[in-house]
Amino acid sequence: MKKGQIIEGMVECVEFPNKGIVRTEDGGRVIVKNAVPGQKVSASINKVRKGKCEGRLLEVLEHSPKEQPEAACIHAGECGGCTYQTLPYEEQLAMKASQVKKLIDDVIVPENTDYEFLGIKASPRQQEYRNKMEFSFGDAYKDGPLALGMHKRGSFYDIVDVPECRIVDDDFHTVLTVTLDYFEERNLPYYHKLRHTGYLRHLLVRKAVKTGEILVDLVTTTQIAEGEEEALLAGWKDALCAAAYQGTLTGVLHTRNDSVADTVKNEGTDVLLGQDHFYEELLGLRFQITPFSFFQTNSLGAEVLYETAREFIGDALPSGTDADVAEHGKVVFDLYSGTGTIAQMLAPVAKKVIGVEIIPEAVEAAKENAKLNSLTNCEFIAGDVLKVIDEIEEKPDYIVLDPPRDGIHPKALEKIIRYGVPQMVYISCKPTSLARDLEVLQARGYEVKKVCCVDMFPATVHIETIVALHRIDS
Repeated sequence: MKKGQIIEGMVECVEFPNKGIVRTEDGGRVIVKNAVPGQKVSASINKVRKGKCEGRLLEVLEHSPKEQPEAACIHAGECGGCTYQTLPYEEQLAMKASQVKKLIDDVIVPENTDYEFLGIKASPRQQEYRNKMEFSFGDAYKDGPLALGMHKRGSFYDIVDVPECRIVDDDFHTVLTVTLDYFEERNLPYYHKLRHTGYLRHLLVRKAVKTGEILVDLVTTTQIAEGEEEALLAGWKDALCAAAYQGTLTGVLHTRNDSVADTVKNEGTDVLLGQDHFYEELLGLRFQITPFSFFQTNSLGAEVLYETAREFIGDALPSGTDADVAEHGKVVFDLYSGTGTIAQMLAPVAKKVIGVEIIPEAVEAAKENAKLNSLTNCEFIAGDVLKVIDEIEEKPDYIVLDPPRDGIHPKALEKIIRYGVPQMVYISCKPTSLARDLEVLQARGYEVKKVCCVDMFPATVHIETIVALHRIDS
């Protein structure tokens, strides 16, 4: 095959994360993203390297017998989000579970093939499940009208308005519409990624499922005429306050960001209304969440995830009276601890929990949350796991790992392994990174005991995986 060639074929399967394997009529094999098993598609070959071909999806010529295209969101196909929304939820779950199982089986050593695969647990909600969205300002096409929404599929620049996005509830839609209408009327420029000019960048919206509290943050540059911004932002705040919500508007914020990178970066935040945080509840614990601190984006799914993790930990940590825990309790390391959710769940049955997180704001939130939940045996340290664990005097009896998508730095993983703890739990948001780390862990004396997937992101390619690891000689 040659670059630029147009091919047609059937999608045999989809490998993680969204690599559709298309078999052409002449027996060729092409990787095409954003396809669904059973579809007949056309694609344009855009990469040929070392015998492997990749193509860009052009058109779905025939839908899969398993699809329900009429059930798709009105933004489907144009928005770069929910790839699998035409599949019934049971089919999504089955596909994700098989993807993870294959990745793990490919790295499991022969002595460890008897590990227990517990399948996949569903998200309690398949729609309106997200508690956080980052919308981008831009235009739907070059020099078009102002848009506020998600990136267009396959485009770094074009933005799709998503007023009826199904993975968030109506309060998100209200904030999105009010904000777009307000700034569109005032003809304000969005930040142009190539020219590095313009004012409007992002809109961050967070809403707690349990408490219904809403936090809204407008992210802009400082490229505005002196004296104009205060009245402009006051008007936007008033427009938000005048709208009706199912929840409660708890805080309206403004964040400055002059970085050239297309990310939400905090270079100073002002409170325009209310407070700079909101509260969410998980498994009987209460958490204070700030605009930029990490917190699972599916609150009800997070309860399933953390309940499963707690089950995996099981008998490794003692239960009973406070005296029992004080005498026989374990020191637990919660590495990559975020806002301390896992640490606080384990605190009642641990002698001490030490959380390590690289984002200082998340560490401060974790400390506040521990106070909020009257937990006195939690310590949270800001810093890179690779460096911080050398400075901790205590030695862990048990380790929980919940790293970012890229997994654990190889040098950090070696230091973690050298502790020699009898058991670990690894929570992963990217199974390919997990599989890579499991190869190292097995080679260094650990075996996989249990694996369970939890779907935190219905209709998307993403999946969470929990693995229980035991040291062979323990």
